[in-house]
Amino acid sequence: MSLAYIIGIMNMILHGIEAPNIIQTNTLTEDIQGIQEKDRHDVILANPPFGGKERKEIKQNFTIQTGETAFLFLQHFIKSLRAGGRGVIVIKNTFLSNADNASRALRQELTSSCNLHTVLDCPGGTFLGAEVKTVVLFFEKGKPTERVWFYQLDPGRNMGKTNPLNDDDLKEFVAFQSSFKESERSWFVEMKDVDQDSFDLSVKNPNAPEEEPLREPDVILKEIADLDRESAKILAVIGEML
Repeated sequence: MSLAYIIGIMNMILHGIEAPNIIQTNTLTEDIQGIQEKDRHDVILANPPFGGKERKEIKQNFTIQTGETAFLFLQHFIKSLRAGGRGVIVIKNTFLSNADNASRALRQELTSSCNLHTVLDCPGGTFLGAEVKTVVLFFEKGKPTERVWFYQLDPGRNMGKTNPLNDDDLKEFVAFQSSFKESERSWFVEMKDVDQDSFDLSVKNPNAPEEEPLREPDVILKEIADLDRESAKILAVIGEML
């Protein structure tokens, strides 16, 4: 915690904020039911920790009790936004489809209290230290979600420490998101079409180009035999030359 605090302070100073207002605390110790209007924010940008576990008394601070720290943080962010406030949150992509009670309840809470207008589907390795694929949720608090625009990010290379995400990788996403353009990488999901029991929002691109159909086994075997015969002819010619 202390190292993250120091890094946060240093990062803000390096970006021109000479007196950053960063508080060193465990945000999850706050009972979200006690958050008042004066405590709420217009914008929340966050990359909460994944896979952590909290004590039983911490879980009791939340309406949807779960051991997953990222899910607890998401509840806190929703509660901490003012009406009309905007949130942009990085979270593991399994949040969109997990069948456990907490995941289903949280997806219902998010889409009923906020307009989840955009989901950016990121390739593996986008965020260092995250061993799972991630998505970025863009939402506005105060009205329910009617449709969600998905964009599948494909930088065309493996992501990692030596190949980090850059501004050029996001150019198309930024351009398309301004008008919610549909393409081979982007599509809409209508909430009226989402199962109201599971609230499954898993990433399934209906606009992706169809893959070439797999060849029948007999066709593959014939091609192998033809290649073997061709190889034998070439080897025979080489043998005659020796």
